[in-house]
Amino acid sequence: MKEFFTTTIGAWDDGSVRLTAPGIAVVVVIIALLVIVAAVIRHRNAEKKTILTTKQLVYSAVAIALAVVCSMIKFANLPMGGSVTLFSMLFIALIGYWYGPYVGLMTAVAYGLVQFVMEPIFYTVPQMILDYPLAFGALGLAGFFANKKHGLQIGYIVAVFGRYVFAVISGVVFFGAYAPEGTPAIVYSLTYNATYIVPETIATLIVISLPPVAKALAQVKKNALSA
Repeated sequence: MKEFFTTTIGAWDDGSVRLTAPGIAVVVVIIALLVIVAAVIRHRNAEKKTILTTKQLVYSAVAIALAVVCSMIKFANLPMGGSVTLFSMLFIALIGYWYGPYVGLMTAVAYGLVQFVMEPIFYTVPQMILDYPLAFGALGLAGFFANKKHGLQIGYIVAVFGRYVFAVISGVVFFGAYAPEGTPAIVYSLTYNATYIVPETIATLIVISLPPVAKALAQVKKNALSA
């Protein structure tokens, strides 16, 4: 059964596995179920005017699409995963900043699964969960700062830090063997993951703090929250 969903011919040629077409189909079904569950919850809570609205669903889908496209524009690509992209994490963090933690986390987890489908290579299921739905899902933490002053900047930093924490844990537990001789796994993982996350974070914070960009994002947020 395992061979039906995965193949041992991994891109790293070191025991990693790659999803087969049926395996990818299962992940796609999981993404679809996330959307369905969100829609059901929305229906049951319609009178409370909470949870996911159609407009939020549309904006979330657009954000995932933009994040995927920007994630393909890479300024640096590390050998064991991780890359400096064109602000891809920002689009997911924005959904949380606009709509709060529930929509933000749901969108971020879905985005993590989409990223996994795009490059379905992994060692074990726990490692996959850490590196994709949890690490990328942490970008939804920006939603907890939706109504704070400078909430976008603070939320983005917290969201990216959340992703960094999960990436570091994965690096220590599953990739520590790749640390240079004499280098502790924790130091290797902290350094490796900072190499691609920190530059993109700094660049993004600079860009979103520019007055014209901040004004444009404020207008988009106004449109996203309008009835």
